[in-house]
Amino acid sequence: MTEGAERENEGSALRHFLRSEAAGGVLLIAAAALALIAANSPLAPLYSDLLHAPLGPSLAPGHEPMSLHAWINDGLMALFFLLVGLEIKREFLDGELSTWDRRRLPLIAAAVGMAVPALAYLLVVGGDPGLARGWAIPAATDIAFAIGVLALLGSRAPAPLKLFLTTVAIADDLGAVLIIAVAYTERLDPLALGAAAAILLALYALGRSGVTRPWVYLLGTALLWYAVLQSGVHATVAGVLAASAVPLIRTRAAPDSPDSPLHRLEHGLAPWVAFLIVPLFGFANAGLALDGVGLAALLAPLPLAVAAGLFLGKQAGIFGAVWLAVRTGLAGRPGGASWLQIYGVSVLCGIGFTMSLFIGALAFPGDPARIEEAKIGILAGSLLSAVVGFLVLRFAPPRRISAVRRD
Repeated sequence: MTEGAERENEGSALRHFLRSEAAGGVLLIAAAALALIAANSPLAPLYSDLLHAPLGPSLAPGHEPMSLHAWINDGLMALFFLLVGLEIKREFLDGELSTWDRRRLPLIAAAVGMAVPALAYLLVVGGDPGLARGWAIPAATDIAFAIGVLALLGSRAPAPLKLFLTTVAIADDLGAVLIIAVAYTERLDPLALGAAAAILLALYALGRSGVTRPWVYLLGTALLWYAVLQSGVHATVAGVLAASAVPLIRTRAAPDSPDSPLHRLEHGLAPWVAFLIVPLFGFANAGLALDGVGLAALLAPLPLAVAAGLFLGKQAGIFGAVWLAVRTGLAGRPGGASWLQIYGVSVLCGIGFTMSLFIGALAFPGDPARIEEAKIGILAGSLLSAVVGFLVLRFAPPRRISAVRRD
């Protein structure tokens, strides 16, 4: 196959991925809006009862009985993280992050783009140790939401810009998973950890022995999820761990080969995650009663810190990292995009909706008042990032973007 055909094939795969993420992002926005309407209408008691009514026993020590909210956040979101893990592995082994030249800029941008929001958050909350636990809330970017906003821009957001945003978001998803595993684990059960390790090793062995059926890895993920839940590490981390064991068959110029178990599982999961799981998560977690949410509430330390981290910290970290990397010769400017377009995408990276809501619940367990305050900051920071990023890209002078070049 010729190089041109390879690029066309790769481009088709990229367009398919971006279309799926864009549609899922629009649905997520709609689900979040519906949750806000439900929480601020006469349906609010029904909305709360629906989410928090017991729907099962406690599955682990220290856990409350399972409710719809818990099944979504602790159960279905493990499939979201499984898909995230599959995307990370695919990109690192057979995609846009498969070489160090390609990895360098997204990894630098993601690392700095996580550190600066966390520092901004800590600067705003000052020395309050109770609030310091939320430092990771503004760290990650919501891929679906951000791509959904880019989709509204049409040709004013060319594919290379979408690819840059996607690779940065995938890289900081990996960082967010590590944060969840390390920073928000308070107790450990050695026996359950040993069981989780044994299940993970068995999945690797199955992959090495040539097992290619996706249901085998889904079953292994379910077993690993339960063991991790018992261990004290947040159960959704099991999704990323299981993804690392799913075999990927490198198929040059054919990244969607049906012979690759990873690609088959990824494509099988993607519609369920994009069109069901993530919107359900948005509906279950975005409901915020806006009574009494005025300027004073927005300027309280916790909401202000989260919003500042998302809106100011993200754009400063990512744009600053890209500018320094290009100026020092470490990397080329993404797709020949203008600096104004890169700035617009950096602002959009401040949409931290899904992962921020997820980490907010982990940061303040058993403290619904602070979780609600964090939601105020998440919604404010994400909305501000979405609107400003959209406007910057909408009115940025159009520029033809070709191959990546070095400045």
